[in-house]
Amino acid sequence: MNNIHIFNHTAMATQFQVRLAGEEKDYAAQAAQAAFALTDELESKLSRFRANSEISEIAQLTAGGMLRLTEPVFACLELAKRMEAATAGAFSVCAAALQTQAARPAWSLENFSVRCDGGKLEFDLGAIGKGFALDRMAAVLREWSCPAFLLVAGGSSILAGEAPDKTAGWSCGLGDDNAPQRYWLKNCSLSGSGLAIKGKHILDPRTGKPAARQNRAWALCDTAGESDALSTACMVLAEAEIHRILAVEKSWLVFLEENENARPLGGRALPVRV
Repeated sequence: MNNIHIFNHTAMATQFQVRLAGEEKDYAAQAAQAAFALTDELESKLSRFRANSEISEIAQLTAGGMLRLTEPVFACLELAKRMEAATAGAFSVCAAALQTQAARPAWSLENFSVRCDGGKLEFDLGAIGKGFALDRMAAVLREWSCPAFLLVAGGSSILAGEAPDKTAGWSCGLGDDNAPQRYWLKNCSLSGSGLAIKGKHILDPRTGKPAARQNRAWALCDTAGESDALSTACMVLAEAEIHRILAVEKSWLVFLEENENARPLGGRALPVRV
């Protein structure tokens, strides 16, 4: 059995966890702390609840105004733009803005800057920021030569690196820790979205109304930023719309909760069942 070291850290209003396999404990602790330090730095830039964050500064822009961004903020917003396009607008960092504005604000990116093209840019990165942080944490761990890892953000987002020695991967379930539907994951991310814990907190960016789907949805992707955004989008997408998106994005897999199990959608091969 592999010796797995587990480290926890609170950031972005949730619990982050790093699990490292095959490393000496003190070295693993140093690597995990380096990853957590990056998470804290990202929170200071991406949180809308920090008055001096770049996201809060963006909210002060008026039409035509531009703000130069640091590399991680630009990269996160660039990913958000790509996921909005890929999901036909079912994912958007401006979804909550429709609660205070008549129309969704318009914005664009260029030369490491964001431009306000209309409305007030009230960005909420809650559905992509944690996943983006996991991806950046993974990069830190690889720089520390710690490839066998499992990263968790609040239980709803998981990013698996290489498998621990002599295993098929990291055992991860669809749902709670004791979920019966489990898979061996490696070099991919799994994120879940639902209404059970926070109620009707997911808004359809296309209408401003709460998500119509009552059952949970999970997304399996190469990166945690993708899976976070996709699982959220699947809460507002009709099944026919999900099929159309997955027909284009071959590396994505979606699970929709159905009775006691979750039904897979998409052409990506299923991971090995535990």
